[in-house]
Amino acid sequence: MNILSRKLLSQLGLGLLLIGLAACKPANQSNDFLATDITGVDFGRNLSLTDHHGNPRNLSDFKGKVVALFFGYTHCPDVCPTTMVDLKHATKLLGARANELQVIFVTVDPERDTQQVLATYIPAFDPSFIGLHGSKEEIAAVLKDFKIFAAKVENKGRSGYTIDHSAGIYVFDKTGQVRLYVDYGSKPSEIAIDIEKLL
Repeated sequence: MNILSRKLLSQLGLGLLLIGLAACKPANQSNDFLATDITGVDFGRNLSLTDHHGNPRNLSDFKGKVVALFFGYTHCPDVCPTTMVDLKHATKLLGARANELQVIFVTVDPERDTQQVLATYIPAFDPSFIGLHGSKEEIAAVLKDFKIFAAKVENKGRSGYTIDHSAGIYVFDKTGQVRLYVDYGSKPSEIAIDIEKLL
């Protein structure tokens, strides 16, 4: 199975899961978000990692802010930098309320994405963004809890391997509840509109 096929299968699987979760949404929940409303899902609670400044972090640290959580890696050639740029533009569109949003990047590549690497990579997009890393075991536990697909793919390039991974963004409201799943390729304006509704 080639890389493209694996990516399509992983996205299809996650898409079907999210469609099912959306269908189970309580009847009184608003359905006016542009992203997939996953309010009420029972996952995405375990996030205890170290940020690119060396500080221990977990989701409760960000209560009072909307959190946009993206899983990626610094050697990613396309999806990750594109998504980070989109999040940068979405943040700017929030104007004066941008400080009520926290963008968090969680590495799926703990072998290469050290604190030092993230400390260079993350601020290049926006100084307010936070990058999280951990041991292989810690990252594996977080990926499992957030139902993130990530698989190493060996190649003959300079990097030695790439990683196929889920490419969407989880958005948490100010109480720390996961509310939305934003598909890869969503426009910054669409992301900003949904975030504003949660602000």
